[in-house]
Amino acid sequence: MTACCVPRTASLLRLLLPAAAAQRRYSLNISIQLLRTQGFVGGRWVSAASVFPVLDPATGQEIAQVSDCGTTEAKQAVDAAVQAFSSWKHSTAKERSCLLRKWVDLLTLHKEDLAKLITFECGKPMRESLAEITYTASLLDWFSEEARRVYGDIVPSPSKDRKILLLKQPVGVVSVITPWNFPSAMIARKVGAALAAGCTVVVKPAEDTPLSALALAELAQQAGIPAGVFNVVPCSRETTPSVGSVLCTDPLVNKISFTGSTATGKLLLKLAASTVKRVSMELGGHAPFIVFNSANVDMAVGGAMASKFRNSGQTCVCSNRLLVQNGIYDVFMEKLLRAMDTELRLGHGSKPETTQGPLINARAAEKVAHQISDAVSRGAKVLKGGKRVGGSFMEPTLLADVTTDMLCTQQETFGPLLPVIRFTTEEEALAIANASSVGLAGYLYSQDVSQIWRVSEALEVGIVGVNEGLLSTPEATFGGVKESGLGREGSKYGIDEYLEVKYMCFGGLKP
Repeated sequence: MTACCVPRTASLLRLLLPAAAAQRRYSLNISIQLLRTQGFVGGRWVSAASVFPVLDPATGQEIAQVSDCGTTEAKQAVDAAVQAFSSWKHSTAKERSCLLRKWVDLLTLHKEDLAKLITFECGKPMRESLAEITYTASLLDWFSEEARRVYGDIVPSPSKDRKILLLKQPVGVVSVITPWNFPSAMIARKVGAALAAGCTVVVKPAEDTPLSALALAELAQQAGIPAGVFNVVPCSRETTPSVGSVLCTDPLVNKISFTGSTATGKLLLKLAASTVKRVSMELGGHAPFIVFNSANVDMAVGGAMASKFRNSGQTCVCSNRLLVQNGIYDVFMEKLLRAMDTELRLGHGSKPETTQGPLINARAAEKVAHQISDAVSRGAKVLKGGKRVGGSFMEPTLLADVTTDMLCTQQETFGPLLPVIRFTTEEEALAIANASSVGLAGYLYSQDVSQIWRVSEALEVGIVGVNEGLLSTPEATFGGVKESGLGREGSKYGIDEYLEVKYMCFGGLKP
């Protein structure tokens, strides 16, 4: 192996000492083979000229220092993906399926270590991190099967002397830009589909959570996925714009798949336009959660708790605005307050009793605190919580007497804030729910079948939860309408985002 594959012992110790210190403080016990701190390009681990720290959001302490890849490494990764694509696209669907299955098996084998990485760099409780790894494996498993179901068509021809064939072929090299809130699963949902289709990828993970992406690269290599098919270029917040520019403008990149904020998505769309790249985007959400008079109140409270407080409210499909009808408002609020008292526990994600970890950083906590302050200044009442608890922690907060002129009902929160709006009629609820420029997920609780159909069809969102607060599964589509994005991930349709349809006219045939 070359020098850039395995650093000298002194360099290796220097890179791992911060992580080792973190292990002593928190008993992390991550096996060294999964704790990687360099970029992964063309099947090799590569160092950059500088490093950046990865911090535990619960304590602010350093976990590790990771190579701060720049434009040089990004271009090398694109070139490696281009070279690998020339052979990967000719691999059989069965070969790709088998390699993805081996990757799944390794994820399952190392799920405890992978979950610890998520907890320490992302902050979510260990039980949620384990659930994310299970979801990650299920996504790769799904697309390992979909690889063998990419079917073309033979279309009846209007002429007797020709045949019409529609072939499906991989798009090519894909830039994959992922968020920090699901640092493993969001990679799997994109990369699983891309690799199954025959594409190669360059992943730029979020600067807050690169360790999970690098651990996936380590396991991909162990699974036998060929060099250059899966590349990872971690970088700091400062380097992100220049790396992102390479990944979005390089003419050798054929497609961009991005999950993140709507504002960033719009910038990437402008960059992609210069070379007319294919684009898939899963952007911001502002999900309404509507509870009608006919609802099973206990079921609705459970759904609201699951939807809102998973990952401390840091999910793009979590309920952001609760709308509760007059007839059950008081009993719903009483039961919701009781559930928050009994079920939610703040703490470090590594502690078994913790249900609410920190937000990703202090800026995120400041945003939630600002929304609470704005709501209170406009007449809202804090029924529970409402305060920052040092650093990145935010108390789970319940607001009553909320109106639509408050920031928390106009902007995505991405935190454990639950604002509740009282409404009278179905028409009023729909008008409030649809008064948004984004439309990712929406929820409704009702026992009236006719109402369920009416409201589900009227909600301007891409995903509807009916009497259910947790929605994501590999078998179903994921994506939104309006400014919540372009395209769909997951399901049988997810792989289509990485395929081109080629029309082949076979003429000159004798009738």
